[in-house]
Amino acid sequence: MKERMQNTSANAHGCPQKDRTASEGYVGVQTYMEIIEGELVEMHFEGQGVMEQIIDFANLRTAYRQVVRNNGKGGIDGMDVNELFTWCQSHIEDLRQSLMDGTFVPNPVRRVEIPKDNGKKRLLGIPTVIDRMVQQAISQVLSRIYEPQFSRTSYGFRPRRGAHDALREARKNVTEGYKYAVGIDLERFFDTVNQSKLIEVLSRTIRDGRVVSLIHRYLRSGVMVHGVLLATDEGTPQGGPLSPLLGNNIMLNELDKELERRGLRFVRYADDSIIFCKSKRAARRVSESITAFIEKKLYLKVNREKTEVGSIIGMKYLGYSFYIMRGECRLSVHSKTYDKLRKKLKEATRRSNGMGYQGRKEKMHQIIRGWIEYFQLADMQTRLKAIDEWLRRRYRMCIWKAWKKCGTKVRNLIKCGIAAWQAYEWGNSSKKYWRIAKSPILHQAISKELLQKQGWPCLTDYYRLIVRVQQ
Repeated sequence: MKERMQNTSANAHGCPQKDRTASEGYVGVQTYMEIIEGELVEMHFEGQGVMEQIIDFANLRTAYRQVVRNNGKGGIDGMDVNELFTWCQSHIEDLRQSLMDGTFVPNPVRRVEIPKDNGKKRLLGIPTVIDRMVQQAISQVLSRIYEPQFSRTSYGFRPRRGAHDALREARKNVTEGYKYAVGIDLERFFDTVNQSKLIEVLSRTIRDGRVVSLIHRYLRSGVMVHGVLLATDEGTPQGGPLSPLLGNNIMLNELDKELERRGLRFVRYADDSIIFCKSKRAARRVSESITAFIEKKLYLKVNREKTEVGSIIGMKYLGYSFYIMRGECRLSVHSKTYDKLRKKLKEATRRSNGMGYQGRKEKMHQIIRGWIEYFQLADMQTRLKAIDEWLRRRYRMCIWKAWKKCGTKVRNLIKCGIAAWQAYEWGNSSKKYWRIAKSPILHQAISKELLQKQGWPCLTDYYRLIVRVQQ
């Protein structure tokens, strides 16, 4: 196997590198980035040794294990996580030294486009596995430094916190009388993060210029699209371990602090923020003032069309919605979320997707288990029963299609307890698969109990299981 080398030197001749304002001429002098009259400049000072924490063997070992655990595709150099251990055995000291003296140069990320539900595409940047390990090492140290600064009601990408915690906090606020809300929607958040502002915010806490300069080099490392290197003068590419910490937490912590300064109740999970008010008038006023703060102080763009202002009832947040029963806020699944679920289930139960019985069952278990585990806080049993009826019809359609020949259909219907004359009639029917799947004959032959016995999953069973475990 041909050995691969990460472009760790500023003079390396690997992937093409563009000019950088952050570290041009950098030869190991400790600096940090500062904004002066709108320009990003380097300031010299005595660092506090954050870089030493990053390149510590124990920290790098933890980062390596996390990268391997996450697996994922390789970057532009083609190296995968299975080759990382061998590379580290030979080059870990060179990597540590290049990080210390400031000669480490990140490679551009590989562009990947992920389709979104609205027909658009989400742009991801996949770093090389070595860059992922370095980013993970940085993230681990910065997380420990910044964690005490983060707001109590910020829940995204933080230890021992998650979306369910954010939803419980939101429900508590509504129950306590905050029945109006502002759901802030940031337009193309990761693509529009102002790098100069981010470096300014970082420099307030991270006084080790080697670390700030390294992060700035990562921000400006570029993206490779069909062999062409494109500049990244703004934004933080999604796909690397650093992006959630830098964008969602460190940058948006500025918004959290402003909301706390104003005495406003809010919940934030990543870039999904919801601010609670006691009146519609207050919600409108907060929406206008906070939008101005986000755009003028943080240089981010608020999507006014998608930002929701008004009653919390029916407002979408993290796929859930809210309603009030007997004075208490309750959670339900938003109607758009149900539509996405049905679309995903329909795709997995297409007649012609080439899945056999076992493969289809495994796929359905995976989809249903993951969906129910995430939406377990919602009241949804009645709605799930209706979806299950539709889903069982799709199962019957797939099974009927798998029987293929008329003779096979007749024999299988008889085995399932259908009278011979009826089996012959329906086995030779020219009606379409979807129509026959709703017929009384197929309901009798492939009953709900039979589907359950053969391992075809349904949403209601998973939901009841989770509720029983919680009790």
